[in-house]
Amino acid sequence: MRALLRRRGARLLARALAVALVAIGLAGAAGVAGYRHFAASLGPLDLAPAQARSVLVLDRDGALLRPYATPEGRWRLPVGVADVDPTYLAMLLAYEDARFRAHGGVDGRALARAAGQFLANGRIVSGGSTLTMQVARLVEPRAERSLAAKLRQIVRAGEIESEMGKDEILALYLTLAPYGGNLEGVRAASLAYFGREPKRLSHAEAALLVALPQSPETRRPDRFPEAARAARERVLDRALARGVITAREREAASREPVPQGRIAFPMLAAHAADAALAERPSEDVHRLTIDGALQATLEQMVSRRLVRLGPDLSAAILVVENATGAVRAHVGSVGYLDHARRGSIDMTRAVRSPGSALKPFIYALAFETGLAHPETILEDRPVRYGVYAPENFDLGYQGAVTARRALQESLNVPAVALLSELGPARFVARLRQAGARVVVPRETAPGLAVGLGGLGITLEDVARLYAGLARGGSVPILATRADEPPVPGVSPPSVADPVAAWYVFDVLRGAPAPESALGGRIAYKTGTSYGFRDAWAVGFDRGLTIVVWVGRADGGATPGLTGRNAAAPLLFDAFARTGREPQPLAVPPHALLVGTADLPPPLRHIRRDRPKTIAATAVARLAIAFPPDGARVDLGLVGADGAREPRLALKAQGGALPLTWLVDGMPVGAASLRREADWRPDGAGFARITVIDAAGATDTVSVRLE
Repeated sequence: MRALLRRRGARLLARALAVALVAIGLAGAAGVAGYRHFAASLGPLDLAPAQARSVLVLDRDGALLRPYATPEGRWRLPVGVADVDPTYLAMLLAYEDARFRAHGGVDGRALARAAGQFLANGRIVSGGSTLTMQVARLVEPRAERSLAAKLRQIVRAGEIESEMGKDEILALYLTLAPYGGNLEGVRAASLAYFGREPKRLSHAEAALLVALPQSPETRRPDRFPEAARAARERVLDRALARGVITAREREAASREPVPQGRIAFPMLAAHAADAALAERPSEDVHRLTIDGALQATLEQMVSRRLVRLGPDLSAAILVVENATGAVRAHVGSVGYLDHARRGSIDMTRAVRSPGSALKPFIYALAFETGLAHPETILEDRPVRYGVYAPENFDLGYQGAVTARRALQESLNVPAVALLSELGPARFVARLRQAGARVVVPRETAPGLAVGLGGLGITLEDVARLYAGLARGGSVPILATRADEPPVPGVSPPSVADPVAAWYVFDVLRGAPAPESALGGRIAYKTGTSYGFRDAWAVGFDRGLTIVVWVGRADGGATPGLTGRNAAAPLLFDAFARTGREPQPLAVPPHALLVGTADLPPPLRHIRRDRPKTIAATAVARLAIAFPPDGARVDLGLVGADGAREPRLALKAQGGALPLTWLVDGMPVGAASLRREADWRPDGAGFARITVIDAAGATDTVSVRLE
């Protein structure tokens, strides 16, 4: 056997020496014609196949969220010289090609050294291939190991050296080198064997990554750990001999265990990554607005919590930066690969019933139109609207309550009373005007049940609506790509005016927090859909809006599942994990900060008998006669009586006296039995003028003062 190995070694040495002689001959003047003829017979060098890479999805800082295998099923992640540990590079050059920076693709010294080592040891100690020749073999892989194949590598190495710089060649090796199975490139190998990027490696890890490409299938640490260890030790010996590492570092590296298996590649924000790839399938790198660290901690939190809630439950979380609409975290489900929980379904885009999660927008519309104020008294008593009789969640009633308390405790009866006054069609229209894709039963007009979850909406749209409240009413467009600037000149839709939006924030900030959570820090609202199918919790402050949904992806019921016990704890935990202190919304200048007793009389109560009173007296519809909606009023032309301050006469028609006038939410004098009022503007700009009659009917116009 030893003699057989010696004969095989002799044949390999002969081939190596022949290659060296041919290379030397081709380099001389006499061999120029032959070299050109052989090179021409190979055809042009095609680097296109080597340019194929795994598609990458990155977070806003460029950290890896999720890679995708190539169409051939290979993990080939792009990597550059600056992306790997310098010690690894030093070991690689010391072991594979010490003169890489000096030669032109073929190292005659290395070939001569290989021949001398064979003669001295009777076996092949090292080969003569340079890193450039290895790149040539990786670019044009061929199974045969012949003199012609080696000569081809030499020619291609020269062509590569003439077309690319040294760092480019090194980067190509770092990307294409095989590491066993479907792993190609040092980055894929580092993630698969060590679970991290190759930017920082231990000496043992660096040595293993240097050793594997020489024989990737026989040294795979997940299958042949002892062979991998032996190869690693040889690299460490060479690194010690070349002064790359010290003896102490060599000893410490030998004690490190060899990885026994492969680690799964990162799969953070899997649904967002899929969406980005589907949107732009031709791009190789997708950079999202997601904060990778926040995404990872939220995915871990949800996975731990859902284990206690049930085996079939899923959850979704969306974190939105209010100022820009940028999505900072996107948890589409629990366990992307969990079939039992239908983890592949992105629940942030699924249409679900919101339960009471949209009640704040009923109140916002009531505040905006002058129908109610946070301190307005509402009736929480049994009531029937035709065949529809709303009930509170606890089946009890609290009598007379303020709008603030009714919203904080999510009472159904007062919310339906307000919606009855506003009109459910108007409420749904406001949500749609704000950009929400609201789904109601076809061929039927929206009924009062829409205020308690009788419609469908996605978590994404719920997040946009609440972010609109945090922005003073303007609803943002969700931004998902970090490299995509906002569209200029686009006016965002509105879900409420600034005063109404702040009223909602102020009310919801006082909602009772779940157990073991601090209250009064964020504004939040829960929701539970009919039949315990969906549990919601939405919270916001000035900076962030977070929406949490918990339920079954197949729409099945989970008895006892509520927004307060299932979703709210996740919401408060998510806010705590953002690492920032909640920030309150600034109080708008025209907010009316008074108690019930100091409100204008029509705002103090919402009476249940009001519709009957209006019908019995047949009062003409209340409307503002002057100024008309959208008018431009020149302040220099008013106050013609010589007054030093400009005045604007407000006139109404119809309605039940007395009338109360509001400008930007602030009363203009006391309630009056006249249908006119005298208002003194404090300057130019836009103004929102509202009139309220004794029965609570309202009309509003917007004007521009110049």
